[in-house]
Amino acid sequence: MTAQRNFSLDVNEIRKDFPILGQEVHKNKPLVFLDSTASSQKPNQVIEAMNKCYQEYYANIHRGVYEISARGTRDYGLAKKKVANFINARTTKLPEEDGHEEIIFTRNSTESINLVAQTWGKENINQGDEVITTIMEHHSNMVPWQELVKQKGATIRYIDIDEQGLLRMDELGKYLSKKTKLVAVTHMSNVLGTINPVKKIAEMAHDVGSKILVDGAQSVPHLPVDVQDINCDFLVFSGHKMLGPSGIGVLYGKKELLEEMPPFLFGGDMIKKVTVKGAEWNKLPWKFEAGTPAIVEGIGLGVAVDYLNKVGMEKIERYEQEITQYALEALSEVKGITLYGPAAQYKGGIATFTLRIDESLPVHPEDIGFSLDEEGLCIRTGLHCAHPLHDRLGMPAGSARASFYLYSTFEEIDKLVSSLNKVVKRFSGS
Repeated sequence: MTAQRNFSLDVNEIRKDFPILGQEVHKNKPLVFLDSTASSQKPNQVIEAMNKCYQEYYANIHRGVYEISARGTRDYGLAKKKVANFINARTTKLPEEDGHEEIIFTRNSTESINLVAQTWGKENINQGDEVITTIMEHHSNMVPWQELVKQKGATIRYIDIDEQGLLRMDELGKYLSKKTKLVAVTHMSNVLGTINPVKKIAEMAHDVGSKILVDGAQSVPHLPVDVQDINCDFLVFSGHKMLGPSGIGVLYGKKELLEEMPPFLFGGDMIKKVTVKGAEWNKLPWKFEAGTPAIVEGIGLGVAVDYLNKVGMEKIERYEQEITQYALEALSEVKGITLYGPAAQYKGGIATFTLRIDESLPVHPEDIGFSLDEEGLCIRTGLHCAHPLHDRLGMPAGSARASFYLYSTFEEIDKLVSSLNKVVKRFSGS
């Protein structure tokens, strides 16, 4: 297929902000980065803002009365407000330096989910209760609940997918009951790309008195997410997947729930007062952020949010739908390929596939990955932290996954297709 022109985004202009994309690998191969689902690249604006903090005003925050500490405190708190506005959390009366009551900074989505499991979950899920999740979950939104129900004598149920890779909403309706205390569901599958109807799921969960946690690690970077519209009780996501640094993640929770939850970690900054007899906890959001936080990473995440807002989340979503449609059509012409997941209009920028030379000769996903790397292409191979989903799909060896973002180009899709055709020729001996 020939790459088509597209005007949803000025991708060539955007790519100028990402220094890593201009390099060559293996001596003379232009880098083609198609692994943004695992972690995104970083624009100059984020890199420079973090460097500026280190070079000009790095100091511990919330403690110093001197100028550079106050500046770091303000910028870190402002980053929380930017994140809150980005997902449309409720307004807060907290001053700028205190951030936002419903936004907790963690290390990543995984820690955010574990925080909820070890605080809200331990307080509210008991023997005989049920947690509902799905077969398409990342391990981060499955294993914490498996361990919790094991400890509490509760039960976990898994919603299946249909042949297209869409969630079986009929099963959700069947499983929901007064025993259900939590529905934990991904907004977008990191394997299939499936975008789940989380607003409808939240409505169904609340109808039986259940809370809902939405894993937004894949959705928040790629499409507009409004927590008030969804009416989710908790939302988690990670900075490193949305142009920000690693080591910083987000837990959004409704204020009334966060206020009732006990702390997750104990130490400095999360306390209001300590005596030899005990401690009083700090107000939100600091109750859940013990010790020195990831100051520079938080500031970097705030700048990443600025960048995404400037480009426009609606434009990013539309462009990814267009490039995904193009990719699925182009990849379908590769001999022996099987694509997984629904049609482009029901998924994010992900193309997951396997290759088979003939009925008895599959190409191992790692062989695909190594072969593409020789051509300068970066894709993901393996089980993608989703073993149960791969078992469900009959892929014990895993799959290959190409994923796209606002800096991906149609020409890169063409390069992926031509390189996969070389892989087929290599392993077929032709």
